Amino acid sequence: MTTATAVSAGPMEYLKTIGVTTNQSGRGFINPYDCAFTNDGRIMVLNHADAARQALIRIGILNWDEDYLGEYSKGTGRGEGQWTLPIGMTISADQRIHVTDEHLHRVTVFDTDGDFVRMWGEKGDAAGQLNGPAGIAVAADGTVYVAEQYNHRVQVFTSEGDAVTTWGEYGDGTGQFNMPWGLALDGAGNVYVADWRNDRVQKFTGDGQHLATYGSSGTGDEQFSRPSAVAVDSEGYIYVADWGNERIQLLDRDGKFIQSLRGQATLSKWAQDFMSVNPDEYNTRQIANLVPDLPDHLDTPYLVSAQTEPYFWGPVALRLDHEERLFVVEANRHRIQIYQRRKD
Repeated sequence: MTTATAVSAGPMEYLKTIGVTTNQSGRGFINPYDCAFTNDGRIMVLNHADAARQALIRIGILNWDEDYLGEYSKGTGRGEGQWTLPIGMTISADQRIHVTDEHLHRVTVFDTDGDFVRMWGEKGDAAGQLNGPAGIAVAADGTVYVAEQYNHRVQVFTSEGDAVTTWGEYGDGTGQFNMPWGLALDGAGNVYVADWRNDRVQKFTGDGQHLATYGSSGTGDEQFSRPSAVAVDSEGYIYVADWGNERIQLLDRDGKFIQSLRGQATLSKWAQDFMSVNPDEYNTRQIANLVPDLPDHLDTPYLVSAQTEPYFWGPVALRLDHEERLFVVEANRHRIQIYQRRKD
């Protein structure tokens, strides 16, 4: 069996890859789950880590040229500014970093120097309580939207963390959710929710009125398997991280399929630096088959991606930077692939 096509015809073009795995502090990622961008050009990367490496939970800071500018973390725990299972991250217009923690059931806010500002939330289903918060977005006026996996709803807060309203309930009908994960806003303030277990994306007004539903279960165009993230550019084009199918789909303003991406990663600058001082690793890589022809029993998207290095493997988050370059965050390969949409 030949590995799947990496990219279908369309306007998306690959730019580069950032990242390399690490088991220590400093340059590199460990299970990155999200990223965000400051007004001064810094890229913040949320490292989720895992149970065995909780000490590496942190936000790493870099720039477009891949200079590593530092990191911050106040360690694991329940104290101010600490995390246990950080999932989603966004930066508001007033340059406040908001991070969700699905285990602590709360949102923590920092400034862009890493100093603690505030936190809110506790486990529950009442107003102001959270249960498995994941995707998060902040509107221009400071209104905060949070997708709650286990309450199957979106909850809305003020910038200070006061509960405003919720919408959604468990189910597969219009406006219902089954473990919503990713969440994004468009320029008009509409809310897009990656309805994970329902294999679809739903679009709402800012106050929760249902506008549209995109996708259904499957592997074809405009079909999804456990979509984990969604992003919308200034022209209304919709990007969906089709996590279970190990791909990204680009949809037009009406939700019609335009293009599918499987991944085209090349070595990052950090990886090249590592290879230059580790010739044995470089020589091993040169003889390895990184894009193999696979036997028929390895025919699921997960198994193909696991064996094919350039492909997405665990595309958990999508973010558009200030130039509308698309950052695809890969948890399993500890890297970010970057694309842009040609506008000719």
